[in-house]
This record gives sequence, structure tokens and C-alpha cells, in this order.
Amino acid sequence: MTTIRQDAWSTDEDLILAEVVLRHIREGSTQLSAFEEVGERLSRTSAACGFRWNSAIRKKYESAVALAKKQRTKGKKQQPAEPEEFVNETSEEIMEPVVSVKEEKDIEKAEGKKRAALKKETVSSELTMKTVLSFLADYEEEMKKRIPYEEIEKLKRENELLQEELEKVKEEKKIMTEDYRALLSIMDRARKLSI
Repeated sequence: MTTIRQDAWSTDEDLILAEVVLRHIREGSTQLSAFEEVGERLSRTSAACGFRWNSAIRKKYESAVALAKKQRTKGKKQQPAEPEEFVNETSEEIMEPVVSVKEEKDIEKAEGKKRAALKKETVSSELTMKTVLSFLADYEEEMKKRIPYEEIEKLKRENELLQEELEKVKEEKKIMTEDYRALLSIMDRARKLSI
């Protein structure tokens, strides 16, 4: 029995989650089956994967989800009605596709290279106002998650109140100093009069 992880999600795990969900969308599968696949790969529950997708990742990949849905509809129109099995022409037998562990690793490497190329292409392609605004909106959301806006505003108000209080204390100190000097001068005059 494998142990279920409950630690924080890493960036790589978020990427794996996004890739698998997008692949399932493109293939016309359900997100639930994607969450189950990711859960098995990352030793997490499918519920945890679904929660992570819906709470944090989906917003970052809205355009990719829309693109995957378009690819899914195009794929349905272009797909032949034959089953996805290979036919051996010499013996007319139906053979299931077999992927070895080495091929699987090669596929994962190729996907990683595609991901890197996509990132590079995104960076090197022309910047449009839409991409800049999208980036800034995502960045603002990320910053809000780190330090919520309400907390920042609360700290600003607290800082202003402390500044006002400091000014009052400085004014009171100034008055007390003047009163102390006046008291000393009165005491000095009284001492002189008594002599």
C-alpha cells in the first residue's frame, strides 16, 4: 500500500497536473480520470488533485484549456470511426499498442523538451498587450496569495495610526520639557527669594 502524500505542491507537480488534465481534455476524457491518473503518479488522492486544479492551477491555464477544448472538437471531426488498435497486416490479428518503460521515459523527455520549447517560444514571440495584461493579472493574483490585499491595507492603516501616535508623543514630550524647565526656573526664583 502506498502512502498518500499531504505535503505542499511543487512547481513540477503543478506542471504534471496541468499537462495531464489538458491531455485528458484534448482526448475528450473527463477531468476526474485525469485527477485519478495524477493522483497515482504523485501518490496523492484524486480529490487533492481536483482541489489543487480548481483552486490554483486552472486559472493560470484558462487559455490552454480553451485551446485543448478546440483541439478536442477538431479531433472528433477528423477522427476515423475505427478503434484505436493496431492491425497486423500479415496475420490480420488485432494487437494492443505496447509502450516499454524506455519509450515511456523517452516520451517524458520529449514532453519536457516541448515544455521548455514552448516556454522559450512564449518568451521570444512578440509581446502583445493581451499577453502583458494577462501576465500582470496572473502576477497580481500570485502576490495577493502571498500577502492578501486586506492584510496590506490593514498594515498601512496600522502604520498611519502609529505615525499619528508618535507625533502626539513627541508633542507631549516637548510640552513636558517646557513645563519642566518652567518649574525649574520657578524653583530657582523661590530659592533666591528665600535667601
